[in-house]
Amino acid sequence: MTDPSSWGFVEGDAITAELTAVRRLGGGSAYEAYLAFDEVTYAPVVVKTVRPDRVDDEHTLRGLAREVEALACVNHPVVVRGLRHDLTGARPHVVLEQIDGPRLSTLVRRYGALPEQQYLPLAIEIASALHYLGRIGWVHLDVKPSNVIMGAPARLIDFSVARPAADAAGTRQIGTDAYMAPEQADPDRYGEPGPASDVWGLCATLFEAVAGYRAFDGPGWPQLDEEPYELPDRTPAEVAKILYAGLERRPADRPAPREVAEALDPVLDRLPPVRLGGFKTR
Repeated sequence: MTDPSSWGFVEGDAITAELTAVRRLGGGSAYEAYLAFDEVTYAPVVVKTVRPDRVDDEHTLRGLAREVEALACVNHPVVVRGLRHDLTGARPHVVLEQIDGPRLSTLVRRYGALPEQQYLPLAIEIASALHYLGRIGWVHLDVKPSNVIMGAPARLIDFSVARPAADAAGTRQIGTDAYMAPEQADPDRYGEPGPASDVWGLCATLFEAVAGYRAFDGPGWPQLDEEPYELPDRTPAEVAKILYAGLERRPADRPAPREVAEALDPVLDRLPPVRLGGFKTR
């Protein structure tokens, strides 16, 4: 039986006249993502398309339009690039650059905690992207392990709930529960969402990469009232200090993204060089 919520594209199927499906990559409640070959760029791309049962849903289409707007404003080496889009056709979609590498969530699920040689560069790269977003007046609002691709450099993806910082102030409960800053979950109690919310998401994501488990777990929003779990004893003191600071409940008590990077860069510098194919790298 055909699934009405999926396009069901398989290798060789035409997504559009220019886009040929290679394989399905995954998806969420409203969208599917496919690896495809693009006749326009003559290269592999990722196509994020609205599910067939959502093509007339205004909320879903607004989310895709918001992502297109965000990607048009953001130009940073650690942010996925939008190549083109079609918001009004039979299959509304956005074409994104294809990035080699697994999602951070996949690595942690399969292998547990990451070594310092992996999580420190990742932390600094994502912090640089968030610093840039703050400079241009945007917020992501959904920084989490499944929205980080482990490339060289890493990439921050999925801007479907991103918006100008001024617009974020009026939002509530937008994001992913387990990585949502307190002010995103309960703005009446903790204040308005903004750039500090992305710092929380960054540090919750890094906590999972460092520890192999979430900073907070359980039903609802335990981060509203509970303290984060303890990091493993092997965690460098500077890393633990900045991650706990980024998980302070009051947004004003959290470090800025550049302060996260500045705290972690000396730890990275202390690591012994890694030998790859006869060459030494940091």
